[in-house]
Amino acid sequence: MLSVEAARAKILAGLRAMPEEVVPLSQGWGRVLARDISARTAVPPADVSAMDGYALKAADIATAPSTLRVVGSAPAGHPYIGHVGPGQAVRLFTGSVVPLGCDVVVAQEDSARAGDHVTINITAAAGRHIRRMAGDFAVGDVLVRAPRKLTARDIGMAAAANHPWLTLRRRPRVAILATGDEISLPGDPVEPGGVVSSNSHALAALVRAAGGEPLLLPIALDTPESLITTAEAARGADLLVTSGGASVGEFDLIQSVLGPRGLALDFWQIAMRPGKPLMFGAFNGMPLLGLPGNPVSAMVCAILFLVPAISVLLGLPGDPPSVGTVLAGVDLPANDHRADHLRATIAPDEAGNLVATPFPVQDSGMLARLAWADALVLRAPNAPAVARGTKVQAILLGALGI
Repeated sequence: MLSVEAARAKILAGLRAMPEEVVPLSQGWGRVLARDISARTAVPPADVSAMDGYALKAADIATAPSTLRVVGSAPAGHPYIGHVGPGQAVRLFTGSVVPLGCDVVVAQEDSARAGDHVTINITAAAGRHIRRMAGDFAVGDVLVRAPRKLTARDIGMAAAANHPWLTLRRRPRVAILATGDEISLPGDPVEPGGVVSSNSHALAALVRAAGGEPLLLPIALDTPESLITTAEAARGADLLVTSGGASVGEFDLIQSVLGPRGLALDFWQIAMRPGKPLMFGAFNGMPLLGLPGNPVSAMVCAILFLVPAISVLLGLPGDPPSVGTVLAGVDLPANDHRADHLRATIAPDEAGNLVATPFPVQDSGMLARLAWADALVLRAPNAPAVARGTKVQAILLGALGI
């Protein structure tokens, strides 16, 4: 069986980034930038005032107080036309263009206005309260580098740089196929011995959060005909994700049924818990990631493999989930040959340290414990026993954004 790391490397190596598309700026948040954003304008586009006050020559206020004649006003967006001479001042507001001939702005609170004259009560050096042209960025400056998942700050930067359109990676279309006679969709009748399917909707939500577009396929029954028909409906998707049907049971049909119809298997089974029966390959050229049917196994595998896979499809590095250090809330026994991912709650101790306490029962069918968990405590293959209070590594689920 492959290790988690080797399996992830194989999956990511078989994927390619989606093509580019041009999208309105207003729809760019959370999308992945495909081409750098360079400034099409300077900011500020001219020397502008940083305060409400008066623009004048610093030489005219070498002593204080000094009285000058106000020759005009320049609200933001309405520059003063003309040259300001000695002994003259122009009323400005924050963002107003500094008039020609002026080299300093004096704040309103440091002045006193009387009709057409203003008395300046301070001295000030040239350049005070002036934001210089291109002081933030100049034309041609690279402001946001691709690839990058765009934040609200990036969108604001692109807008300020005068970009109404952005070149982004197309969202990957991820088809989700759940299998099993026993499962039904939420709200549908549940037959005796049946269960309501959670995997399809949980995986669809995860795909959306990771930046993809989910395509929920009908449930495939445990017959070759149903599986073939449903799998064929995934044509045109960029990735097919199956749930269930990948184990060794008599009715686990994905390998046996789809194999003769274009499924090329790369690997099957990895040394991890939960999630051993994970498989990866291609179905008629479309990457296929086969997740286990148990809901906890499916979601843990999705966190470890599907999220990085979508990242690569978006042109990002496909890094594994980030890992933090916490303290074990209980004694942890020695581990066997499979990497373990213990669902755990987290609470601070009196010293402010994060303490992770795994649930006492770690059954892969118990979805509630995963929903309530704050972290997956990682136990490497053949890891020795550790005592309560020992530092251990964990994936903090809240930090994943899924």
